[in-house]
Amino acid sequence: MTNPATTRRGTEQRVTKQRLAVNAALGQVDDFVTAQELHRWLLDEGDKVSLATVYRLLLSMAEDGLVDVLRNNEGEAMYRQCVIEHHHHHLVCRTCGKAVEVEAPAVEKWAARVAEENGFTEPTHTVEIYGLCPACSASQGAGTS
Repeated sequence: MTNPATTRRGTEQRVTKQRLAVNAALGQVDDFVTAQELHRWLLDEGDKVSLATVYRLLLSMAEDGLVDVLRNNEGEAMYRQCVIEHHHHHLVCRTCGKAVEVEAPAVEKWAARVAEENGFTEPTHTVEIYGLCPACSASQGAGTS
C-alpha cells in the first residue's frame, strides 16, 4: 500500500510535520473519527497542529482518495485511512462505529446500468450500509434475555 503521508496528487503539495502527524494518528485509529477528535488526540500526543490544519489536511487527503469520509447522524464528516486503495463501500455499526471496507461488484454494475438507462455519463456513487456489528448484536441480545 502507498504511504498516504508522502503520496500527493492534490493541492497540498508539501509533506509537512503536521501532515505526517495527522497521517500517523489516522494509522492508529481503527474507526472513523471527526477532525475535532483527531485534533484532540494529536494535542494529547504532544503534536502542535491547529484544528484548521487538521481540517485542511483531511480534506486534501480525502480529495486524493487517501482517506475515507462518512457523515455521522449530525452530518459531520468522519475520516479513516483507506485500507482498500480503490473504490469501495462500508458496513458501519450504528452502535460502536466499527467500519468494515467491502467491495461490491454488483453495486458497481447496477450504478453503471441505471446511469446508462437514464442517459447519464461518468456516474459516481457512495454506498454505506449501517447495521450492528457482531459484538454489538451479541451484547444487545444478551441484554434482552
